[in-house]
Amino acid sequence: MTEGNFVDYIKIYASSGKGGQGSVHLHREKFITKGGPDGGDGGRGGHIILRGDKNMWTLFHLKFKRHFRAEGGGAGSKSRSSGHDAEDIFVDVPLGTIIKDADTDEIIVEITEDKKEVVLLEGGKGGLGNWNFRTSTNQTPRYAQPGIDGLDGWFRIELKLLADVGLVGFPNAGKSTLLSVLTSAKPKIADYAFTTLKPNLGIVEHRNHQTFVIADIPGIIEGAADGKGLGHRFLRHIERNSALLFLIPADSDDINKEYDILLNELKKYNPELLDKDRLLAISKTDMLDDELKEEIKLDLPVGVETVFISSVAETGLQELKDKLWKMLN
Repeated sequence: MTEGNFVDYIKIYASSGKGGQGSVHLHREKFITKGGPDGGDGGRGGHIILRGDKNMWTLFHLKFKRHFRAEGGGAGSKSRSSGHDAEDIFVDVPLGTIIKDADTDEIIVEITEDKKEVVLLEGGKGGLGNWNFRTSTNQTPRYAQPGIDGLDGWFRIELKLLADVGLVGFPNAGKSTLLSVLTSAKPKIADYAFTTLKPNLGIVEHRNHQTFVIADIPGIIEGAADGKGLGHRFLRHIERNSALLFLIPADSDDINKEYDILLNELKKYNPELLDKDRLLAISKTDMLDDELKEEIKLDLPVGVETVFISSVAETGLQELKDKLWKMLN
């Protein structure tokens, strides 16, 4: 999945179909007088249905089609024949999708299961034909119900990635480089800050063909939860990660301070993020000798397991994968 194809926020308009008109008809047949009412019911209007798809990772397919309108149901006819029900409109979305009312910001539903179908807007019911209104005192009713109107509205669709591990770190910490080495993903890599502007996903192959999904979240800076840098827009993707991998380069001025800043930003955005399992990886260690490594180990954050890695030299990566796999299982 390329950065340009990743869309995690979209606004759509949806309109379900109107129910069909009930029929007003009196039975007419040779040699049968006063055949009585036989008008059929109208058909149901089409639903707008959301459907989860585990093979989708982005809302890109909705970027150029934002209006969904279902057809109305067919009108009833003679001989008590009901009108046809209109076809439903299915909107496929990736797992982890949240649908909100655009006006009230209320969460309507979350899609987290493959093939799960949720009716976003019900189609209008068809009107009853005059056959339904016959009584002993009104044997020839000449009226029927109109179909019920469908529903419509604007909706916001947001995606929270369902990755196993979320990469957390400052810009230029080496997250994209690590993702490119651990997986087949091809994120943009450069020597300037905010190279990654949108999340990237990759599948990590572990021992015995076991796999897990890792997400590279755009760099966090101090004040991100308050809107600085790229703001907190992408922090929502971390909410669904099972574990968090903090990445801090070995040439950082103060590893403890950077770790505390990252933790604080997550806490300000959502305190529950601190309940997730965490692992700290010290990156870019190919520039360190054994003596420097031992010196750094003396002043590492307390309460979090640490591993030394180098994406360029590809050292410590198997140990990193083993620790992540153990955390996830």
